[in-house]
Amino acid sequence: MLVRLVVRDLGVLDAVDLDFGPGMTVVTGETGAGKTLLVEALQLACGGRADAGLVRPGATSASVVATFSQQGHLVVLERTVPITGRSRAAVDGQPVSVAELREAATSLLDIHGQHEAQSLFAPDAARRALDRAGPCDSSTVQRLRGELERLDRQVAQLGGDAAEVARARARLTEELAVLDAASLEEPSELESLAAEVEWLSDLEGARTTLSSALSLLDGDEVGAVTAVAAAARLLDARPATATLGARLEALLPELEDLSSELRARLELAEANPERFEAVLARQRLLRDLVRRYGSTLEDVLEARTRRREELEDLEASGANREELLVRRAGLIGDLEGASEALRSARLAAAPRLAAAVEARLHELGMLHARFSVDVGDDPAGDEVGFRFSANPGMRPQELARVASGGELARVMLALRLAVPGGPEAMVFDEVDAGVGGAAAVHLGRLLARLAQDRQVLVVTHLAQVAAQATAHLVVTKRSEAAATTTEVRLLASGDRSVELARMLSGSPESSTALAHAAELLSQRLER
Repeated sequence: MLVRLVVRDLGVLDAVDLDFGPGMTVVTGETGAGKTLLVEALQLACGGRADAGLVRPGATSASVVATFSQQGHLVVLERTVPITGRSRAAVDGQPVSVAELREAATSLLDIHGQHEAQSLFAPDAARRALDRAGPCDSSTVQRLRGELERLDRQVAQLGGDAAEVARARARLTEELAVLDAASLEEPSELESLAAEVEWLSDLEGARTTLSSALSLLDGDEVGAVTAVAAAARLLDARPATATLGARLEALLPELEDLSSELRARLELAEANPERFEAVLARQRLLRDLVRRYGSTLEDVLEARTRRREELEDLEASGANREELLVRRAGLIGDLEGASEALRSARLAAAPRLAAAVEARLHELGMLHARFSVDVGDDPAGDEVGFRFSANPGMRPQELARVASGGELARVMLALRLAVPGGPEAMVFDEVDAGVGGAAAVHLGRLLARLAQDRQVLVVTHLAQVAAQATAHLVVTKRSEAAATTTEVRLLASGDRSVELARMLSGSPESSTALAHAAELLSQRLER
């Protein structure tokens, strides 16, 4: 879930700090106010294309920081776009490439509309959607493919001469020695090391702060503990003030406990350059292993397990080559059978998914929309694709070629409603393009329904959609002689009717529009 977005000097957005909660958040405002710049900011944070033209006039760079909560942990994506030079990216404070930033964002956020539909055109996105909708279980095929790859490696190793086998054994032994010497146990060790580096790198500052605080709390001269105790005794001496004295006495245990903890921390804050260097060296070693074997310490642990298995296989390669080939032939037969069954399941699920998506598109006002799901001729039907047509008489074609930004957003909305899973946070921009009347009401309710089990952010110009939101952000532009700035603020519940009235009639003071707005708010989908 997106929990915070901080934008600096991006176009007309000079300084925006927004907190987000669960459910459905809408963004509204006058045309040209800068609503879609919020989407562009998220797009940048997720690895989208950077353009120096986005930097606010007078600034040297634009920056976006998006903070997400994922499975109880915070993930921070950062992007800085300077006027000159390449953009910079970071994940959790660590510099990364834009490709790595984009990869990190894949499981966090989907953006759909006139910007990039991040997951809709990913090579395996259609296949994953079909398998979840089926449901189609591909685990057997994946397991058999993995077993076949491993068996092929064994056969290849046996097929080489003695020198080739010896070289393979030496390589695996050397790699495994390096991995074992690292003594990896916890996938979270890098995070622990980063916290320790932060502590060790500022020990002198910590000592100064702790010492000053301890002196004020319980120093040789009169400190807070002594002063509170003395005040309590004075107040206890008279019945009229004894109650106040008792309250002060109740504070003493906590103050004394804090004083003891400060002393203990002060003792720990001794300069330890040897430990600092050791932690830095360990951090460099683990980062080197991560770069070499994947993107996380879990990848390094898996690499160690794989190489151990490969070495064991190689050591046990005295098995007869013919026996391995017989096993391989049987495995190929099993894989062919499982692949055929999976393709049949996908072929059966495809029209059901197509019908479900098409029905949702009709609810969204695309009455003539046609949607189909193609399953490839490959053995397991892995080559899955979406086809779409918005107009009567037109044959459905490849979705990426024929759908507009608004149509893409509505197709993704229909897919998300028809298929479980996907990122917890979603952004829809232009999802309401060309929608009005009853279809607008349906659209708002469908988005609100989607927001019951995930976070949905919608840029909209429809009051019927905005009325369904859990939270409502309004974007306003202020032009002065020297500059133009845009403000983004969260509307209080009492102000929502006024903004909806503006969206309905252009006149927020209109009593008729205000009454209509109140009616729309009263019809919000129950959560």
